[in-house]
Amino acid sequence: MRAHIENWLLRHWYADDRPPWFLRALEPVYRAGFHRSQKNFSKDAANPAAQSGSRAAVIIVGNITAGGSGKTPLVIRLCQLALEMQLKPGIASTGYGRQGKDTLVVEPDSDVRVCGDEPVMLAARTGVPVVVAADRTEAVERLQAMGLDLIISDDGLQRAALPRDMEFCVIDGERGLGNGHLLPAGPLREPPERLEKVDHVVSNGPWKGKPATIQVIEMALQASVVRSLDDNTEYPVDEFQRKHAGNMVHAVAGIGNPERFFTMLEGLGFKVRKHVFADHHAFRSRDFDSIEGESAIIMTEKDAVKCRALGLKNAWYIPVEVRLPAEFERVIKNRFSKLTKDTR
Repeated sequence: MRAHIENWLLRHWYADDRPPWFLRALEPVYRAGFHRSQKNFSKDAANPAAQSGSRAAVIIVGNITAGGSGKTPLVIRLCQLALEMQLKPGIASTGYGRQGKDTLVVEPDSDVRVCGDEPVMLAARTGVPVVVAADRTEAVERLQAMGLDLIISDDGLQRAALPRDMEFCVIDGERGLGNGHLLPAGPLREPPERLEKVDHVVSNGPWKGKPATIQVIEMALQASVVRSLDDNTEYPVDEFQRKHAGNMVHAVAGIGNPERFFTMLEGLGFKVRKHVFADHHAFRSRDFDSIEGESAIIMTEKDAVKCRALGLKNAWYIPVEVRLPAEFERVIKNRFSKLTKDTR
């Protein structure tokens, strides 16, 4: 049911026609509530590095649209850049969809139900400290006590009370800003003018309708390997595709924008049968009763962390890597260096 509701909303949010009247009627209510929550926000006043040289700088990676845009892969890449500089980064998250509200340090083998799918994936991929909390500010405070240089928040752009030194806003290049309406009439969490205030706007793929007044950095998601859920056996994507050439594969996605994943698989040469689930879906064995068979199952890395314990046969996942312009990565490293010079 949830997946059907999400798909219905997405069709209206990213269509050219006007959204239904009852969604438009609620838009002013959301706008008023949003402005009340933001009226006391000042990025400079909330700057933790400015408050004390002993505190880690806070980097926000968020978006202004609902649904998947590619934030988490960018968080991973920013951690990798920090590690290349011999810095000590950490990641803050709420662990959306998890059971419980405790503040927890996440390990690669933590229970996904308790910690959330994205935090467990981030812990496994980066090897850096990851903390989940119902309130991101609590996650940041726990990380501040660990003696880190940088804290990267996966989402949180709209969390006015969350301190920040640097903001990245990620836009799905294919979807853009949708119909331009605020929630629930459209996908916007904030008015488009917010893009003028962040440090960097990053487009996941080409953004054809980007505003002329906004500088946009384009990133690309690249897939190079396919890994087994069973034992992490790894094949290059092209070799795996040749083994399954002409055969249909089951593509499973419980993410914010499943079509992007399906399009990627088709672009890699796979013949795909699509299986769409709600974002952050808690997979169970019965979800695969009609899927398992001789054909391979391919899913996202985020979904894989929830499916490892299900004992699926011939199930695989594709991790993606972010590619950014080399000059932009130098800009990021220079900024990281300035933000951390007083904390090291």
